[in-house]
Amino acid sequence: MEEQTIQPEIPQEETPEKIEPNPYKWYALRTYTGHEQKAKVGIEQELKRLHLEDKIRNIIIPQETVFEVRNGKRRTRIKNFLPGYLLVEVILDKKLKEIIVTSPSIVGFVGTKNEPAALQLDEVNRILGRVEERKNVATIEISFSVGDPVKVIEGPFEGFNGTVKEVNNEKQKLKVEVGILGRKTPVELDFSGVEMENH
Repeated sequence: MEEQTIQPEIPQEETPEKIEPNPYKWYALRTYTGHEQKAKVGIEQELKRLHLEDKIRNIIIPQETVFEVRNGKRRTRIKNFLPGYLLVEVILDKKLKEIIVTSPSIVGFVGTKNEPAALQLDEVNRILGRVEERKNVATIEISFSVGDPVKVIEGPFEGFNGTVKEVNNEKQKLKVEVGILGRKTPVELDFSGVEMENH
């Protein structure tokens, strides 16, 4: 009886899985100031109605928790640190773009009129990675005037230079114009969040 030689099976090399590029990209949306939540809900409801929820991964209102002291009482509150903006992570096509820009309280995408500008990941991480800061709101004996050059000394825009556009001494707040997302944008800051620049 002849012996049969059993050939060992040679394992086939597995074809490495092709890594698909992430189709989702981050964009900045401009909204009417104070209507950020309304704009967010409006987009979510419209996409749900049209069964397009898979086109969007995140809609974020850039916010932080701040601690303040008023009338001797300590309390926390949620504060928008980029008033008038939403960040969206979406698979953007012509249809979705039209849905978003026609949603209530939306002004439009940041970018050119016909081409929204996708944000760089490091820029997104800088905004989303803002650390919640504990700070007491105290009276600050500094006099600011419209037109004063200032430097931001705390928060995600630390190191940015800007120009004072509005002063609210009662609330100890400033509206400062700084360069954000490729355009000059007014940002509300506490007196404690900026320092005067030398002329």
